[in-house]
Amino acid sequence: MTENLLVFQSDFGRSDGAVSAMYGVALNVSKELKIFDNTHEIPKFNIWEASYRLFQTIHYWPKGTVFISIVDPGVGTDRRSIIAKTNTNHYIVTPDNGTLTHLLLHVGIKEARMIDENMHRLPHSGVSHTFHGRDIFAYVAGKLASKRIEFEDVGGLVEVSSIVTLPTGEAEVQNGILTGYIEMIDRPFGNVWTNIKREQFNQIAKNYGQSFEITISGDDGIKYQNIVSYRRSFGDLNVGEPLVYINSLDFIGIAMNQDSFADTFEIGFGTDWKVNIRSIE
Repeated sequence: MTENLLVFQSDFGRSDGAVSAMYGVALNVSKELKIFDNTHEIPKFNIWEASYRLFQTIHYWPKGTVFISIVDPGVGTDRRSIIAKTNTNHYIVTPDNGTLTHLLLHVGIKEARMIDENMHRLPHSGVSHTFHGRDIFAYVAGKLASKRIEFEDVGGLVEVSSIVTLPTGEAEVQNGILTGYIEMIDRPFGNVWTNIKREQFNQIAKNYGQSFEITISGDDGIKYQNIVSYRRSFGDLNVGEPLVYINSLDFIGIAMNQDSFADTFEIGFGTDWKVNIRSIE
């Protein structure tokens, strides 16, 4: 296990001292910790985005890195506090509220443990029930990352099949038409990222420059329908022109060169947002 690497993400923002307090708790466990941020700009209470941001970045960190994800609208309730060990040997310290959805789907979790909050809680913090990011998650993650404890010392095993997940949709190809969902908006650029894999797209895409009819619908009907060109990168088109492309995670993206596709057409993300791609050549 790689020692001392601790990566935080939350919906706390930077306008107060919450993030700094978590750093302080972890560093009081061990001053040898190396602390980094994934992001603290997840929209408030948006568990889906917390899940996606872990999937987006975890592959690029050394094995053994400990991640803390705190988007916790159920803090202080009976939702579980857990640590998951992925198939890539990364550790995620998080409330069990759906934050592990994309990792379960795309990476895999080999083992999970319930955090024993009686053993692994910041001393003298028991009267507070609204800041588990500081009092439980940063504290136990600091101990795990610094090897003050082993993963097996965290608490009892949790059945991986019992981990809470959010509803997800699957992409598919039928009769030459690709159907999928918008998984995320690539901020700040406003590119639309789908759950359609490159291998699926290649079933209907022959070469760059090919044209496709793109239809995007939300829960209130069609939001976008147009002919879009398949391109290698944004600069292959004039400013403001749309394109379909392979994004940095090897999924299909839809964008505009030097403009926000999502803002221009008021596109959101999640399983309410469906995309159809049909070749017109």
